[in-house]
Amino acid sequence: MSLAALPDHRPVRVTGPRIARLLDRVAAADEAQRARAAEEFWQDVAARGTPLVEALDDAPDHRAVTFLWRGHRATRQVLLMANRLVDRANLADSLMEHVPGTDIWHLGLRLRADHRGSYRIAADVSTKEPPTDPEVLQARLRSLAAHAARDPLNSVSMPTRWGAGEASVFALPEAPAPAWGALPSDAVGRVERHRIGAAALGAGFDETGRDIWGYLPAASHCDGEPLPVLVLCDGDMWFGRVGLQHILDALIADGKLPPLAVLAPDAVDRHVRGRELGARDAYVEFLADELLPWAAGRWPLTVDPARTVVAGQSLGGMAALHAGRLRPERFGHVVAQSPSLWWRPGLPPGVVHKHVFGVPWLVAQYAAAEPVPISVHLDVGLHEGSMVDHCRALYDTLHSARYRVTRGEFNGGHDYACWQVALVDALVRVFAPARTDPASSR
Repeated sequence: MSLAALPDHRPVRVTGPRIARLLDRVAAADEAQRARAAEEFWQDVAARGTPLVEALDDAPDHRAVTFLWRGHRATRQVLLMANRLVDRANLADSLMEHVPGTDIWHLGLRLRADHRGSYRIAADVSTKEPPTDPEVLQARLRSLAAHAARDPLNSVSMPTRWGAGEASVFALPEAPAPAWGALPSDAVGRVERHRIGAAALGAGFDETGRDIWGYLPAASHCDGEPLPVLVLCDGDMWFGRVGLQHILDALIADGKLPPLAVLAPDAVDRHVRGRELGARDAYVEFLADELLPWAAGRWPLTVDPARTVVAGQSLGGMAALHAGRLRPERFGHVVAQSPSLWWRPGLPPGVVHKHVFGVPWLVAQYAAAEPVPISVHLDVGLHEGSMVDHCRALYDTLHSARYRVTRGEFNGGHDYACWQVALVDALVRVFAPARTDPASSR
């Protein structure tokens, strides 16, 4: 089915069937009856988990997804912060509704049945009444959003990017299933953290170096051949917080991936990440001429670009695309997820210009140059606004230039909950076909 033929993925606020029945029940109930109805409701929720996911008779390709919060007498407002389902310029639209006379707060969205995403919730228990002025309310909700945390009623969560907290994760029935199964209890790989020279990055890193995460598969899975390599941006997130090593262990144990090594530099912090990632020559030089040689001198790794992948997300996706374009003799495959194609040289670090007038800068660079011998896989979420059009434009440019290029569009946002699943799928596609040829790993 073509993308244009798929049912609408945009969220629509709805009242789900379970909440509708509850509202009918409490409408004419006394205080005791409302308390009993609420307690029965929460018992049902405890058995089901949150958010509530219900079929819609008039929209079989969608589900009513109801996010819930159990408040108390001091609860004045409850704000849902769902990845790319929230209009940050109008946070009042993401306030939950209160079921009168109960401790139940709810917000329902009609979402296409293949949606996956993360969300957090913040409850306002201040002594002041919520302001009625829209601008003052928006300012207050922005402050409240900073305190959003995981849903205590949802057992599935993952770390947030920079903060110490977590976000809750949900996946609707038609969302792509993760490719990995149960995590193995034995034959697990190891993760090492090293500090290496980083003269290419400047700003003192030639003296202090850069922390990198290295993943190596269990020795029992290795046959003595040089290992294929994944160079992955944001190692502090993927290995320090998400635990990608456990997923790789499962995939290798199941035979879905060959034994491979991963080299993943730290992003350090927001400022350093914004200064270094994007299409910056110095970062590509660091990856190609410092990181890869250092690792090849320490572990049995391939130097074949056909068995080397560079991957990243957001600004990291831009870095991966730039690395493949500049150094195809080092990186034969690029996986760019939600690449920040709004980026262009000259933008100050930390400045985001999501609206691009004309052709995105990196798309123009690829269009103007002779093709290089790399494959490119692009992923983007349908809830990522203009980034979807930017990725389609890059895909069309690469396809016209006869690159080996593929594209995936997942029903989600700018979200590690989505990138995790899509990254694994991309790696399986890149590495699995060559597994039957031992020489290809050299």
